Amino acid sequence: MKLGARRFPGTVPTNNVAGHKAAHEHMRKPPAAGRSDYLSEVIQRLLAAMNAHDLEAAAALFHESYKSVQPAHPARAFVGRRQMHANWAAMFAGIPDFHAEVISSADHGNTAWSEWTWAGTRSDGRPFDMRGVTIFEVEDGLITGGRLYMEELERENVGIAETVQSLAGRRPDQPARPVD
Repeated sequence: MKLGARRFPGTVPTNNVAGHKAAHEHMRKPPAAGRSDYLSEVIQRLLAAMNAHDLEAAAALFHESYKSVQPAHPARAFVGRRQMHANWAAMFAGIPDFHAEVISSADHGNTAWSEWTWAGTRSDGRPFDMRGVTIFEVEDGLITGGRLYMEELERENVGIAETVQSLAGRRPDQPARPVD
């Protein structure tokens, strides 16, 4: 199995009208058929739409019957572009300076795996910072399904020993230091 990995720089919203129009036109451009970077183009267009806070362009990349699951949070599953639209309308309203970055992306078949950072400041002044991975299924240029493994960045300074103790009920042994 060969995965095509790509790195995309994050873009930031612009007040430059010409720049916004150029980015908007790029978002609406359909992916080139038969190209190896077809799925990555969908991810690039999603990234650009999110950073431009262009909810309509972002929603246009999702199938009307899009299925979203968050395996670590089963109650967050939903179906439908309309719910995706409602969710992201609330996100953009609640995090007015929201911006995203794709750290890396790899394609296999009709699946795009991407590592994301989502950041900004909530309207109440609290920082917003999420990191994680999305796995999107893409058919005919539309995202039909998503598995999101996005988590809010921990603010507490909890190390690995404390985490293992919390998970397993006991602290790990400290490895012996190598003798020089």
